[in-house]
Parts: sequence; C-alpha cells; structure tokens
Amino acid sequence: MLDAIDKQLLKAVADLEGIPKGAYNIRKNGQLLSRQVSANINIEADEKRNGIIVEVKPGTLNESVHIPVILSQAGLHDVVYNTFIIGEGADVTIVAGCGIHCGGKQSEGHSGIHEFIIKSGARVKYVEKHAAIGEGSGRRILNPTTKVTLETDAFAEMELTQLGGVDEAKRLNEAVIGAGSALFIAERVMTDGRQVAESKNEIDLVGDKSKANIVSRSVLKGDSVQNFYVNLTAKAACYGHIECDAILMDNGRNETVPALKALHPDAELTHEASIGKIANDQLMKLMTLGLSYDDAVNRIIQGFLK
Repeated sequence: MLDAIDKQLLKAVADLEGIPKGAYNIRKNGQLLSRQVSANINIEADEKRNGIIVEVKPGTLNESVHIPVILSQAGLHDVVYNTFIIGEGADVTIVAGCGIHCGGKQSEGHSGIHEFIIKSGARVKYVEKHAAIGEGSGRRILNPTTKVTLETDAFAEMELTQLGGVDEAKRLNEAVIGAGSALFIAERVMTDGRQVAESKNEIDLVGDKSKANIVSRSVLKGDSVQNFYVNLTAKAACYGHIECDAILMDNGRNETVPALKALHPDAELTHEASIGKIANDQLMKLMTLGLSYDDAVNRIIQGFLK
C-alpha cells in the first residue's frame, strides 16, 4: 500500500512509520489511499467540496486522528476542504500536514482548507507540518487555510510548521473566539534559496474573557522572503498577544506587521516583534565549547524554532 517515498513523506509530516492506529484518513495524489474510523471519531467523504467531515463525539477523551496528505504526481495541484466538528467536552489531537515529492520539471501543489467547529468545553491540539523533498526542478507549492470557531469555554492549540523544501507557501488563519475560550497559535517557518512564504492571520475575540496568543518564529536563508501579518481584533473584554521574531541570514528579507484593534474599552492587547541576525556572542560561546561555525549556527536555529 505504501511505497518507500510514501513512507518517507508520512514520517516527515506526521511522524508515522506506517498506517497509524485509531482514526485516520490518508490522501495520496488527490485520492483516498486509506481510511479508518473509531467508536468516537467518524470520518466520511464530503462529496460536494472534495474533502472529508471529521466528527468527534461529545466527551471523547485522549484520542487522536491523523489526516496526512502526500503528493508525488507531476503537475498535480490538489485542493481539499475538510471540516472538523468537535463535540462538547471532547479532548482530542488532530495530526495533519502535507508532504510533496517532486521528481521532475512540473510543479506540484496542495491547497488544504480546514474548518474547525469546536463546541463548548472542548479542547483540540492541531499539529500541521509541511515538507517537500525530491531532486526535481518543479516548484513545490503549499497553500493552507484554517478557519476556527471556538464556542464557549473551549480551547485550541495549533502547531504549524514548515521547515524545508517548500518553494511557495501562502497561509491564511481565521478565528472567531467565544466567551471564556482561548486560542494559541505557534508558527515555525524556515526558508532557503528563493523560497517565499506568507502568513496572514485574522483573529476576532468576540466573547468576554476570551484569549488569543499568536507566536511566530521565522528563519530566512539565501535570498528567501517571508511576510507575516496579523490583525487581532477585540470586540469584548478580552486578552490578546502577538509575538513574532525573525532571524535573517545571507540575503533573506522579512516584513512583519502585527496590528491590534481594540473595539471594547476593557480589551487588553499587546505585541512584541523583532527582526535581526544571530548574535556574535552566541556563536562565539558555542564555538569555544568545540562546535564548528556551521554546527553553532544550526544549534541556535534549532533552539530558536522550538
């Protein structure tokens, strides 16, 4: 069922050695490769929008669902719309991500639109990794979109990672956060060569005591470009924070624009942003411990991206 390239991609984007346990949906080259449901997590096709509907029963605890996508077909640009309905009081982990193997001159790409409806009291950890491999010259393109609705007293943690091989990425995150609910987004992106990555975030805090924390870590090598934008809008008595840091190497270019909009007198919004190079004193300290220059740089980058 899985060839050597499939296994390599699944390992890169979902930490899977093969077919996972529990509920899963594996998509390959625009088609269903394998699917399994569990007693508490159902997955069915959404024929109208070429995707799946994942429904987690209320009260489900300590379960996970894997939904990786892998591409190795030259010229394919796959588009999928997935919907996740997380029942009241559930606590689940969703592992997604897309891996591309490019072996020729034609570009390959994936646009995954994921909509989350997180019911009252539910908790979700969403892990999404993007990676691209292969010796081909075709462009590798990934354009993910996440749309999150948190009802009351719900929580969502989103780990969004892109650390290699992707030539072009345009990410859009949208969220509406209800009363007593909280959203945490941790985004880590590394680019090299002439790669381009853009992240746009539209976050609305609409309920009293709602919270949002958006953290971005970027590393830019070669002539790569990254742009990071956040509009954090407070429409209630709430708390929101944006933290974005970028390390520039070689000729990398970065634009970071955190925007705060307080539309309620009791809103509390803050942001921190920094763009710069690796400090020489950090390099010298590691090199005096016996590391080479390249090893010291890699150690600093890996620590920064964690």
